[in-house]
Amino acid sequence: MDVSHQQSQATQGDVNQQYLTFIMGPEEYGVEILSVQEIRGWQKTTAIPNAPEYVKGVINLRGNVVPIIDLRQRFGLTELSYGPTTVVIVVKVKLEKNSKIIGIVVDAVSDVIIVDDKNLRPTPDFGLDTDVRFIKGLTSLSDKMVIILDVHKLLGNEVLPSAQQLSNIIEQLEIPSA
Repeated sequence: MDVSHQQSQATQGDVNQQYLTFIMGPEEYGVEILSVQEIRGWQKTTAIPNAPEYVKGVINLRGNVVPIIDLRQRFGLTELSYGPTTVVIVVKVKLEKNSKIIGIVVDAVSDVIIVDDKNLRPTPDFGLDTDVRFIKGLTSLSDKMVIILDVHKLLGNEVLPSAQQLSNIIEQLEIPSA
């Protein structure tokens, strides 16, 4: 078997994925580009009573109620004031029977990268006290490590109420017009 044939077989089995990378503090994270709906600048949200601290509220996005999650707070990182580079990455999260749209607040968007699945390293085992189910893996990019997140596990049903539940809460908050 010649070498060129072996190389072509190896590349046929490789799967490349594109990821949108973003910055939070000194770390860089990535999410599958196919789950990203859009990137928006930070805008004020409508607060939801009794929501977890990391749920900043909701926005109306073309008629859809979209919950906004501060990923820094969700990860337990130091809070920062929102600035000119602060963005909301709107992602579509797959659930068991349907999907929902969620916005995640991050410090800044970085780049789109292509990662070969064979270069995605497994998450180290940190013991039972650390939940890393939402980390798909780690990859090296130049001289830095990028943490690849699984938004479906990070933002699934156990994290947020459904869009319908949020809509019901918002309707209860609205003051009837006179």
